[in-house]
Amino acid sequence: MIWLGLLTMTLIGALGAFFLKSGMDRVTGLCDLFRTPQLYLGGCLYVSGAFLNILLLRYLDYSALYPMTAVTYVWSMILSAVLLGERITQRKILGVAAILAGVLILSQ
Repeated sequence: MIWLGLLTMTLIGALGAFFLKSGMDRVTGLCDLFRTPQLYLGGCLYVSGAFLNILLLRYLDYSALYPMTAVTYVWSMILSAVLLGERITQRKILGVAAILAGVLILSQ
C-alpha cells in the first residue's frame, strides 16, 4: 500500500510539472499568469503531491522516501514523450536508469 502511495505521489508531482509547463507555454504577459487554468491545475497537483509526501513520511524514513521521489523522473520522461512529443533518447534512459539504481540501493 505504501508503494502505491509512493507511485501515486510521484505521478501527481510529474503531472503538476507537466501542467505548469503547458500553462507557461500559453503565458505571454503578467495578466496571463492569473488567467491560465493549467497553472492552477499544476499548482493544485503539486500541493496534492506534497501532502501525500507528508503522509508517507509517517511510514517511511525520510532518508529513504526523499530519494524515492526520483521516480518522478520516469513519469516526466513518459509524459513528455506522450503528451509533448519529446524524444526519449538512449542518454535519457541511461540517466533515469542510473537514478533508479541509486533509489533501489537506498531503499534496501
